[in-house]
Amino acid sequence: MHSSQVADQPYLVVAAVTAAGVLLFAGAMAARRLLAPRVPTTGKLTTYESGVDPVGGGWAQSQIRYYLYAFLYVVFAVDTVYLFPWAVVLKRLGWASLAEMAVFLGIIAVGLLHAIRRGALRWS
Repeated sequence: MHSSQVADQPYLVVAAVTAAGVLLFAGAMAARRLLAPRVPTTGKLTTYESGVDPVGGGWAQSQIRYYLYAFLYVVFAVDTVYLFPWAVVLKRLGWASLAEMAVFLGIIAVGLLHAIRRGALRWS
């Protein structure tokens, strides 16, 4: 096929890239399986958490505020994912985009103020 024919069939390109990715992944897993040393000892088969041997049962309650910290992190990570590309193309987008981003950041700020007011960011 000529390059112009491939450009006319975008699904063929997507399928080829997907197939190449699957083949590379399968090849890497097969190579790891063949080349990695396997010496299963008792110590290697023992479950551990951060290098510490487990003690007691597997059930433990955790406080809800840890989930809240994770949620706030995700909110601000998503905020950052939108802010950096937007800032790069701000001149081309114009004033309307600036107003939209101000609304977005205002909503984020209201959420942060609510979390502070509820005491969600106090560690103790």
